[in-house]
Amino acid sequence: MFVFKKFIAAFLTPMALCWEIAFCGLILLWFTRKKKAAKILLTIGLGMLYLLGFRPISSAFLMPLENTYPYYKGRDAVSYILVLGGGAVDDPRLPIASQLSDPSLNRLVEGIGIYRRIQNVKLIFSGAKVARLMSAAAQSLGVKKNDIIVEENARDTKDEARNIQGIVGKAPFILVTSASHIPRAMALFKKRGMHPIPAPVRYMVRGEYILNPEFFLPSPGELYKTGRAWHEYLGLLWAKLRGQI
Repeated sequence: MFVFKKFIAAFLTPMALCWEIAFCGLILLWFTRKKKAAKILLTIGLGMLYLLGFRPISSAFLMPLENTYPYYKGRDAVSYILVLGGGAVDDPRLPIASQLSDPSLNRLVEGIGIYRRIQNVKLIFSGAKVARLMSAAAQSLGVKKNDIIVEENARDTKDEARNIQGIVGKAPFILVTSASHIPRAMALFKKRGMHPIPAPVRYMVRGEYILNPEFFLPSPGELYKTGRAWHEYLGLLWAKLRGQI
């Protein structure tokens, strides 16, 4: 089921959908006489590619997710801070920080920052492959090895909620993950009767609009942001259909 979910999701990303529609138009254009249908499909595919890479559109998708919970400024007396992994490349030729993806690095820094504000707390790093790299990076930044717990058997957030429950039980804990991901993560953990305290990080909708020529052009960065929002909405839908939230 996990592989099937990832396979289907790969074909439902904004970029993939745009090119799939445009490709169907090219097939009709070159190999059939349905020129009108071909033009319509090409227009839809390229039009979607433009719109989904346009900053106001990507922001409209992301903002409801990122504004679900405020960023964490507290010092709750908890025993655990859970930092969810966000991907990594296991390449020993590179320094540890370069092996971590941008989401993982952002979450790591936030987790360590909260760790330094709270006394007698453990840092839990979770995620297949990435957890050990995050642990090593944290130790290189001065976190004590005895204050770190590594959970690397989870393949997705659903698995993380199940596995972490065996560590924290019903006790409150601080949950660190990307702002776009935290609505789904919170829902999955709460569904299991757990008590996470949200600590979102890596906000992608930020700054003010500046009206210049570049504002009206689509960009890979904005298309990536739309893709992140799309991924989370699909994840929320899948979790609801499966009764996980």
